[in-house]
Amino acid sequence: MTPPPLPHVRWGIIGVGAVTERKSGPGLQRADGSSLVAVMRRDGAKAADYARRHGVPRWYDDADALIADPQVDAVYIATPPNSHRDYTLRAAAAGKPVYVEKPMARTAAECEDMIAACDRAGVPLFVAYYRRAMPRFVRVKELLDGGAVGEVRAVTVRLHAPAGTWEPDHLPWRVRPEISGGGLFVDLGSHTLDLLDHLLGPIEGVTGVATNQAGRYPAEDHVAATFRFASGAVGTGLWAFDAALRQDEVEVVGTGGTLTFSSFGEEPLALRTPAGEELIEAPYPEVVQQPLIQLVVDELTGRGTSPSTGASALRTARVVDAVLADHRAGAARKAAAHEDAAR
Repeated sequence: MTPPPLPHVRWGIIGVGAVTERKSGPGLQRADGSSLVAVMRRDGAKAADYARRHGVPRWYDDADALIADPQVDAVYIATPPNSHRDYTLRAAAAGKPVYVEKPMARTAAECEDMIAACDRAGVPLFVAYYRRAMPRFVRVKELLDGGAVGEVRAVTVRLHAPAGTWEPDHLPWRVRPEISGGGLFVDLGSHTLDLLDHLLGPIEGVTGVATNQAGRYPAEDHVAATFRFASGAVGTGLWAFDAALRQDEVEVVGTGGTLTFSSFGEEPLALRTPAGEELIEAPYPEVVQQPLIQLVVDELTGRGTSPSTGASALRTARVVDAVLADHRAGAARKAAAHEDAAR
């Protein structure tokens, strides 16, 4: 069941943390046919401060109050992943469309619950894998679809970064698996895997090895994966978060050339063919989520469709689960052994 189009989308945000300051909140306000009318944070003073600074009419310190607000048409969930499932189920039960931050949830099973709840309620579910709509990657897709590298045969992903300098008792939620579902591979690697799903089609086979080599936090810090696309193209990836040097590169190899670009940088795309190399400018927009937000609003108002949905994000979650399966199982066994020893 498809809900009738909205004349204008009035948004409420659950969780006005850092991501909403510049990446998303202004996009909800600037998109055509969209406005931000309410925000929520458990710390009421911080919610009130956000509302004041961003010109938002109402603020709450209770998520259910925001969801029940009759002036809120759709809910954007911008909390850490461990609460995505719960808030999505509550918003869906209230008949409100949902736009949820990435990763969609900690596991594919939680994602499936979210999709089922929205299907039962007859409301759409969107996920903030915003690279699918950013002009930079729209240009990448145009090049690949237009045959700039011929038929795609292989993809290599490299994301290396120095280790974080966090204190053990003050770790960010992104490296606490009970909150995030894993470590920086889940937070950052999922962006690239989802983008590849969009650019080249679904990944249908994947194997991976994840380890915690540096021991700085509970989550994995090195991940290696091999994968195969439904098209027949193959891929490899290495995500290393205890490296001396930074590297961010995706290389798409085809029968007619190679296209290289970064997932998180703004440097030009590099197209190399037998005729030579071409550098293609592809900067970020001022508000990185605004292009996707506009497409979400367009779908809710009956003017278009969003390329990032619960269904597409579930595919990414399943790939992440497959890569981390052995590591998660090992961590669970260690935790169980520790509990047994403590008894």
